[in-house]
Amino acid sequence: MAKEEISAPQDNAKPLNYREQFQGRHAPSKFIDPCEAASKASLSCLSRNDYDRDACQAYFQAYRDCKAAWLQQRRDDRKAGRPTS
Repeated sequence: MAKEEISAPQDNAKPLNYREQFQGRHAPSKFIDPCEAASKASLSCLSRNDYDRDACQAYFQAYRDCKAAWLQQRRDDRKAGRPTS
């Protein structure tokens, strides 16, 4: 069985464009996550390291950074009057 290649933690620290994520959906959902790649990478890291959280701290931090950037982007868009969904 070949090992699954995983990206470096900081490759997922920037969120996808959330407006593009919401487009193509019939109804906006609070469950659309532009940081899904970072989330999956952190869960994959846990799985590969027998759920040793210390070994995956960089992936967790990348997810936190991504989520913070996404939320800040949405705040800035709301303040500027741009649509957030």
